[in-house]
Amino acid sequence: MSLRREISGVLPVVQTPYREDESIDVATLKREIDWLYELGVDGVTVAMVSEILRLATDEREQLAEDVCRINDRRGAVVISVGAESHAVTGRLVHHARRVGADALMAIPPVSTALGEDQLVEYYRRIIEATDLPVIVQDASGYVGRPMPIAAQAALLETFGEQRVMFKPEATPIGPRLSELHQATGGRARVFEGSGGIALLDSYSRRIVGTMPGADLAPAIVPLWKALVTGDDERAEKIWLPLAALVSMQQGLDGFLAVEKHLLLRQGVFVNQIVRGPVSFVLDDLTRKRVDELFDSLLAEVGRVLSSPGRAVQ
Repeated sequence: MSLRREISGVLPVVQTPYREDESIDVATLKREIDWLYELGVDGVTVAMVSEILRLATDEREQLAEDVCRINDRRGAVVISVGAESHAVTGRLVHHARRVGADALMAIPPVSTALGEDQLVEYYRRIIEATDLPVIVQDASGYVGRPMPIAAQAALLETFGEQRVMFKPEATPIGPRLSELHQATGGRARVFEGSGGIALLDSYSRRIVGTMPGADLAPAIVPLWKALVTGDDERAEKIWLPLAALVSMQQGLDGFLAVEKHLLLRQGVFVNQIVRGPVSFVLDDLTRKRVDELFDSLLAEVGRVLSSPGRAVQ
């Protein structure tokens, strides 16, 4: 197996920026990734809020290649390869490995209600097609169906904790995370994926990293560092306004609308274009409330980082 980076810590999911014609804006993508590393992230991820379900297969491959190239080995890169068929998934797996991904992530097919045996077979084929770690993502909090805990545990039992990791987003997140640990004898390596709203609870249940949207990295990075250093008081002060803000994001399109708005506000994006059709659009009152909550979050982060106490570096 070739040397790969550690997959842990803060690994934000990049939002895909578009030009006015909805082609991918690579210059803005580079600005986004550079900005994230300036904030101190441990790597970047291409996943659901990268709008992968709205990209053609060749666009997904190009996005993965661009992210790996721009990343330039500054941290780990996780590329999502889940698709509706074994053929497309296999193509994406081999491509991600070739362009320099450090790990893969996959949701199950969303158009087919797979039985447990077929679900295990779907992931088995992905895992056996590569030497990279594979993160099993249950994204059923906003797309697809909940994955049986037994199926996830079977994958770890077969391939081991260095080859199989997990991103459980089925509700209720906390109890299901604990069930996964119990079913795997505590061996499961788990990532939080709720945008940060469940980060404190998930950390108390043993996770190795978090994959929030890129827009909230200015808060998630110091929050994660506070948790790692055991500074629970600082962590909670950041988390409270963060949770209020994330609660405004309902469903996948809600996450996309808010995240791109906040990236525009922070001077990272030049527009808020989301590929349609979409089920959620920010109205004036929601946008105003999001802005108020974001201002409160940044103010609290500033107070926490400037106050005396355990260093959050």
